[in-house]
Amino acid sequence: MPALYSRFSGGSVGRLAGLSDGVFAIAMTLLVLELHAPVVEAVHRQNPVWESGALNAEQGLWHALVLLGPKLLTYFMSFLTLGIFWLGQQTQLNQFKRANRHLTWIHLAFLAAVSLMPFSTALLGEYIDYRLALAVYWLNLLLLGAMLLASITYGHRAGLLKADVDREIRRAHRRRIVIYQALYAVAVALSAINTYVSIVLIVLLQLNSAVAPRIWRLSSF
Repeated sequence: MPALYSRFSGGSVGRLAGLSDGVFAIAMTLLVLELHAPVVEAVHRQNPVWESGALNAEQGLWHALVLLGPKLLTYFMSFLTLGIFWLGQQTQLNQFKRANRHLTWIHLAFLAAVSLMPFSTALLGEYIDYRLALAVYWLNLLLLGAMLLASITYGHRAGLLKADVDREIRRAHRRRIVIYQALYAVAVALSAINTYVSIVLIVLLQLNSAVAPRIWRLSSF
C-alpha cells in the first residue's frame, strides 16, 4: 500500500530553520524602513527664521528628530521582540529530532505572525497614543507566543522531541511562554493609564528576556 503523502511531507527540521531565518531577517530589515530621515523642508518649517543662521536650522532638526521618537521607540521594541522570538524558536527546533506536516504548518503560522510585525510596529509608531494600535501590537505578540506553545505541546504529543528532552525542559519552555504572555497582557492593560506606560513595561520585559540578569530575571530558561 503506497505511503500517504502526509506521513512523509514536512519532515526536515533543517529546512524549517532555514526558512525561519530568512523570514526573520526580512522582517527585522523591514522594521527600519519606517524610519525616514527628516527632509529639509520639514526641518525649515519647524523654524521659520532659519535664514537668520545655522543654529535655528539645527534646532529644527532636533525638533524633527524628537517627532521621530515614537517610531524609534517602536523600532527598538520590535527588533528586541523579533530577536527574542527568533531565539525562542531556534531553541525549540533544536529539541526536535524530526518534524512532520502538522508541526511545519504550526511554524508556518508562527512565521506568518513574524511577517506581521513590521505592520503592527508601523501602526503603533504612527498612532502610539491610541490603545487600539497597542492592542493590535499585543495581538501580534499573543499569536507569536501561542504558536510556540502549540509547537512544543504538539511536538511532545506526536513524539517528535529528542529522547533527552525531559518533562522539566518541556515545562521550562511552556513556563517561559505563559509567564511572558501574561505579563504582556498586564502591560497592555496599563494602557488605561497611558500607552507609554505599557510600552516601557514591554521593553523592560524584553530586556529581561534578552539579558536575563540573575538578580531580577523572572524565571530560569
